[in-house]
Amino acid sequence: MSRALLRAGGAGAVLVLGVGLTACGSSAAEEVDITEKTLGAMDSYSVGDQFTATEALSFPVLYSEHPNYPIKDDWLFWQELTERTNVTLEPTIVPMSDYEQKRSLLVGAGDAPVLLPKTYPGQETPFVSSGAVLPVSEYLDLMPNFTDKVERWGLEDNLDTLRQEDGDFYVLPGLHENPWQDYTIAVREDIMAELGLEAPSDWDEFRDVLRAVKAAYPDMYPLSDRFNVPTPGGNFLNIVAMTFGTSAGWGYDDATFDEASGEFEYTGATDEQRDFIEYVASLVDEGLIDPESFTQDDDTAIQKFTTGRSFAISTNAQTVVNDYRPTLDTNVPEAEVGKIPLPAGPAGDVISGATQLENGIMISSAATEREDFVAMMQFIDWLWYSDAGLEFAKWGVEGTTFTKDADGKRVLADDIDFIGLNPGAPKHLQKDFGFSNGVFAYGGPTELLQSTFSDEELEFQEVMADKESLPLAPPYPFSEGEREQATLLETPLKDYTSQMTLQFILGQRDLGEWDAYLAELEGKGASTYIDLVNGAADRFAEANG
Repeated sequence: MSRALLRAGGAGAVLVLGVGLTACGSSAAEEVDITEKTLGAMDSYSVGDQFTATEALSFPVLYSEHPNYPIKDDWLFWQELTERTNVTLEPTIVPMSDYEQKRSLLVGAGDAPVLLPKTYPGQETPFVSSGAVLPVSEYLDLMPNFTDKVERWGLEDNLDTLRQEDGDFYVLPGLHENPWQDYTIAVREDIMAELGLEAPSDWDEFRDVLRAVKAAYPDMYPLSDRFNVPTPGGNFLNIVAMTFGTSAGWGYDDATFDEASGEFEYTGATDEQRDFIEYVASLVDEGLIDPESFTQDDDTAIQKFTTGRSFAISTNAQTVVNDYRPTLDTNVPEAEVGKIPLPAGPAGDVISGATQLENGIMISSAATEREDFVAMMQFIDWLWYSDAGLEFAKWGVEGTTFTKDADGKRVLADDIDFIGLNPGAPKHLQKDFGFSNGVFAYGGPTELLQSTFSDEELEFQEVMADKESLPLAPPYPFSEGEREQATLLETPLKDYTSQMTLQFILGQRDLGEWDAYLAELEGKGASTYIDLVNGAADRFAEANG
């Protein structure tokens, strides 16, 4: 793949980027000359350098506003960011619930801010063929911290999964040093202890735990779940399906790679999908799952759990601390809640191998028209990918929001709380200062990721670190024509598969009709779609070795 080339140092540095001139599979494209796009750029910028624009700059950014920490103009984050980088961000504020739709509308209309963070890999694909977003892989020589982490952490294969048919990728993902799993199930640990139950090692044992709870507490839902909007069963179906060797919920993908055959299969038609559905359906059939678990909103599910009407609920580390414990302490003072390690399934004791990539940043293709384009790429590289930028975005300002002890461990200031580190403190790291903000703080070294973890979360992660990472599926970037055809098939296939999955799980359709369901998928073009996927995968493999 071609890269931006710094031809000479000093104030007269000349930067020229050739697009599509190497063996990545790119087709030849018009060369973009960024010689005159160096306004505010540093002449020398390398790994470990503090980026500071040589003159004051401002960059428009689309901002996803989290309801737990509404944006404030006086956040220390903004002030310190400008002081360190000489850059001011100009946010276009969108409620988190509307972010994806608003982003699509703005990009489609050509009115998007130049920086588009909170973009998950795959969400960039609809904007590629129109040329609305930047082929960021062509500009990586402007991003020394990004490229350094990719090389040191061995993420080249992960980035290949992002490549489009032209060989480029169009989103800069957040990068994690190691795979990691946060989401799992939270349970009432006091009830576990009362009934003499151990944390389940696999999903069969998980079912046994729910059975024991149902027998002891017949008026309590063993599991009443959340995370259903916009994807019913988002977390629970995702984590169960993953360990069955398939996908559902948040992680659903129409194509599943079969290692044995070396080809992709339609996910909704695999034996693994049926086994996964059969398992979850058995939980519903036995009354172990609240039938509203796949439709109710978060508030309803949380209320059931925090008033003692359910035993288990989907969670991540923050929701245990923020959503469950405070209300349980009031309503059910004897209650204790904690995360169970993700149970194993037929695919093994595994976690997803894709967890080293996070949501990241799309950049409007109009960025190359800006005189400060090079400085903008240097700024992105520093804030989202340098060790100093990652620490700043997460922890804030040393001496103000945190200190470091003799061993170099970061310690949150006593008057500031974050995910229960200083319960009862009058200030909050996110709400009052703007740090650990999901728009800017994600990814990074494992040490930094875990630096805000409680002792119990560190113990959880220690167990999870022993699990095996599932292999990444080969890339299958579509050509423009294939993408148009695939788009016509994907949505109706995905919607129908998800609809039928829920009907089978809830007993609204009998699994004895599985063969009829497979025929219905064929009628909706499942084989045609998979032929496109396998053709694209073969072509990419042949072109890239």
